[in-house]
Amino acid sequence: MNKVILMGRLTRDPDIRYSQGSEPVAVARYTLAVDRRFRKENAEQTADFISCVAFGKSAEFAEKYFHQGIKISVIGRIQTGSYTNKDGNKVYTTDVVIEEQEFAESKSSSAASDGNNNQPAGRPLPANAEGFMNIPEGLEDDLPFK
Repeated sequence: MNKVILMGRLTRDPDIRYSQGSEPVAVARYTLAVDRRFRKENAEQTADFISCVAFGKSAEFAEKYFHQGIKISVIGRIQTGSYTNKDGNKVYTTDVVIEEQEFAESKSSSAASDGNNNQPAGRPLPANAEGFMNIPEGLEDDLPFK
C-alpha cells in the first residue's frame, strides 16, 4: 500500500503548466512545509519540505485557490523517478502525487496567519470566534450525536 496524508503550508504559489498534445492536462507543482511532530528541547520547530504534484481538475483547483502560506491537507501516493540533468548526472526525485486536497483552516485564520487577503470572494459561513459554524437553535435534537 502506498498512501500519504500530509498537512502543511505552501512555501510559494503553485507552479501551473499544461501538458503538450491534443488534450492538454493541467499540472500543478507545489511544496508543503510540514512541521515535525517532535522537537528537541529549547530548539526551534523544524519542518520537512515535501514536493507535491496534482493533475487535471485538482491542478486547476490549486491554481485558482491555493497561494503561499495557506494551510492545506492532502492525500496521495509517493512516486519516485529519475532523470539525467544537463551535466550528465542522474538526479533522483520523490513527489507526492495528489489524489485529494482540501483547506485545513478557515479563510479568516489563513488571512490572519499570513497577512494575505487575496483569497477568492465568496459568502462566508456564519462562525463563532473559534472558526466553527454555529448550529441554529432547535437543531440539536435532530443531530445524530450529542
